[in-house]
Amino acid sequence: MKKGKGKVILIIIVVVVAIAAFGSAGNGNSKDGEAQPEAQQTTQENAAEGQAPEPDVPADYVSALNQAQTYSDSMHMSKQGIYDQLISEYGGQFEPEAAQYAVDNVEADWNANALAKAEDYSESMHMSKQGIYDQLTSEHGEQFTSEEAQYAVDNIQADWNANALAKAREYQETMSMSSEAIRDQLTSEYGEKFTQEEADYAIANL
Repeated sequence: MKKGKGKVILIIIVVVVAIAAFGSAGNGNSKDGEAQPEAQQTTQENAAEGQAPEPDVPADYVSALNQAQTYSDSMHMSKQGIYDQLISEYGGQFEPEAAQYAVDNVEADWNANALAKAEDYSESMHMSKQGIYDQLTSEHGEQFTSEEAQYAVDNIQADWNANALAKAREYQETMSMSSEAIRDQLTSEYGEKFTQEEADYAIANL
């Protein structure tokens, strides 16, 4: 009888060990050094890093961004100018959140935009350096930052003497102003804001 009991106990031990080994092999939980299934591993990594899938961008946000890109690329507008245009009742009529998303994500070089605007003012309106700077930074004008406007007037290829002369001729031809009145208008802080030397050049070459 004792011998038979020993065999039974031995068989039970073998069965228990086999079951334990089988269960360990089929367990999805990995131990150190064991590879986890790829999907499970990625999920655990994201959870550990606090990552969550980004929600879809609302359609209005995408539309606002597309408009902002157009304003920057074709009209060389400033960041603030684009924002104001997007939310304007006469413009894009977007919600402020959509407009803010747009100007925060638009691909634009604001210095380059300011320079392009400065060149437009110089070539088409023959404005002075100070006049262009003021127009670029004005809240009623282009609304570039002071740094962007300074970059523009420092890098523009303009002949300020020629601009002053062109302005002087406009005053002479359209308003029949005297030379001294033209000189004053060219240098006035309420007028064209050319330097005295630029105004003198213009009057001397009328």
